[in-house]
Amino acid sequence: MPRLILQAVTVTDVGPARPNNEDAAFAGQRLVVIADGVGGMPAGEMASEIVIETLRELEALDSPDPAGSLASAVERANARIADEGQGAGTTVTAGLLHGNQLGLLHVGDSRGYLLAAGAADIVRLTRDDTFVQLLVDRGALTAEEARGHPRRSVITQAVQGEAYKAATALLPVEPGDRLLLCSDGLSDYVEDATIGRTLRETSDLHACAKELVALALAAGTYDNVTVVVADVVAV
Repeated sequence: MPRLILQAVTVTDVGPARPNNEDAAFAGQRLVVIADGVGGMPAGEMASEIVIETLRELEALDSPDPAGSLASAVERANARIADEGQGAGTTVTAGLLHGNQLGLLHVGDSRGYLLAAGAADIVRLTRDDTFVQLLVDRGALTAEEARGHPRRSVITQAVQGEAYKAATALLPVEPGDRLLLCSDGLSDYVEDATIGRTLRETSDLHACAKELVALALAAGTYDNVTVVVADVVAV
């Protein structure tokens, strides 16, 4: 069986209205991570950087339990954030590859998507930890209404030195699959159908990532925008 790796790139933009970039990301051959800091500068920026620094150690480890390894690493990052104080917090969405399995971990409202090999549409891999998602779950809002809700960016949990409940999963992958991790600077402003079409039609990884960021800016995002695009390939 051929060995699978990720070919991944990341592109970020501070956006038109923010003085600094609180997003951080990592794109490796086994590990992809995105973290969107919360709490304002410098706390949010510090928290997202702590998560990336802690999780990137997994790039060199071939763990047979990728989801568990991600969960343990995020716990260590959470403890470091608690030690720093300052009201720091961050979202985190991460994928760690082992064999033909991708471990997933998610806290907050950054998102993960999968465009399976040969598929026409993307699948969202994560559920937003947000106030409006709770309203959608209860039937009080439709998904379309949630997109324009004024409180759509209010998150219900983050990695901020306190208790949290990460969502984890194990996903089978194969060559030709394409993954996207993104901050809400993209997903709050660009519809999933447009994101999926861009992932499908723009084959070059870097061009695809740049186009997604450009779409968010054109759609009027005021937030930082960061994407990680990764292809599953056999070597």
